[in-house]
Amino acid sequence: MERRIFLIATEESGDRLGANLMKVLRQRLGDGVQFEGVGGRAMAREGLDTLFPIEELSIIGLAAVVKDLPKILGLIKETAIAVTEAAPDVLVIIDSPDFTHRVARRVRARDPSIPIVDYVSPSVWAWRSGRARAMLKYVDHVLALLPFEPAAYQRLRGPPCTYVGHPLTEQLASLRPNADEARRRGESPPVLLVLPGSRRSEIRHHMAVFGQAVGLLQEQGTAFELMLPTMPHLQEAVVEAVKGWPIQPQVVIGEQDKRAACRIAHAALAKSGTVTLELALAGVPMVTAYRVGAIEAFILRRAIRVSSVILANLVIGSDVIPEFLQEDCTPEKLAQALRDVLSDSPLRRQQLEAFATLDTIMSTGDQPPSVRAADIVLATMHKPRA
Repeated sequence: MERRIFLIATEESGDRLGANLMKVLRQRLGDGVQFEGVGGRAMAREGLDTLFPIEELSIIGLAAVVKDLPKILGLIKETAIAVTEAAPDVLVIIDSPDFTHRVARRVRARDPSIPIVDYVSPSVWAWRSGRARAMLKYVDHVLALLPFEPAAYQRLRGPPCTYVGHPLTEQLASLRPNADEARRRGESPPVLLVLPGSRRSEIRHHMAVFGQAVGLLQEQGTAFELMLPTMPHLQEAVVEAVKGWPIQPQVVIGEQDKRAACRIAHAALAKSGTVTLELALAGVPMVTAYRVGAIEAFILRRAIRVSSVILANLVIGSDVIPEFLQEDCTPEKLAQALRDVLSDSPLRRQQLEAFATLDTIMSTGDQPPSVRAADIVLATMHKPRA
């Protein structure tokens, strides 16, 4: 019996999750599965013919969103119609909740019989907690990447939520050093990574203050080798920005080179986000910072309901990683904290001890995340329809 599965992923990270999920679902269902939906290059390699290129949704900045709003709304409507016309056995929406959840709500209104699985929870535990309860109306199951999320959904009275595991837990070999790399990690001068972000707005907000911080660190007599990983689409902006830095970093391009730098790094200065969990799993002590525009900061300060915005802190359950946000993100404060994580200080030791617990905290047993995710998709798909 042929099975039809509709998937929607509109960012590269979601595209990779979707591709791995498709691979396992095909192993389980064989040639009797047909995939339709929206995805990128990774999902295309698994046989998905996307409704539209996901690059059409790579919109950054409030002004751009307002300008392209009719186009975005049109794509939401088009996608929802495509789902209901396909009448799939299950719809899997992957991350990007501003787009995928709007599609899911339309699909549920048009055809309540289509089961809907949400792969990657929106941050209901951090802000806009009311979304969890609202999701009951159009999501049948949430696949969580973070181990504390199922309890949050239960507390917030949202839909069923299961921790399936974070994709980083399948990539530990590329994050952790071999013997030679571990030796370099402990040698002098220590390698200091600077990770200002993967969006142009983050580069704009962080590059100057990060450059001033490492310059001050050098002035104060701390020796280090500076490396700055970035992605190809940001290379030009990053290279231009570091020209004004008092110390020139080695700029490395692409995910593989970033992982290689991570494996020899002694410490890092990073913007908050998923990269903090990546560094923690790699065993790299860090200092984190984040700056946004004044209006966005005003909104976030009133919306956020967690003690830390650092993902690694939230997973560990303790604020072991210092964070410097907005007006606290100054060269002086960053340089002082960096001195601590570069030396054998109590802060560095505390972080390393906490990071050592992550394998246990994030364990999914003997099943990789994509397999656990596929099991729930299949179980949801096989539910009797209303």
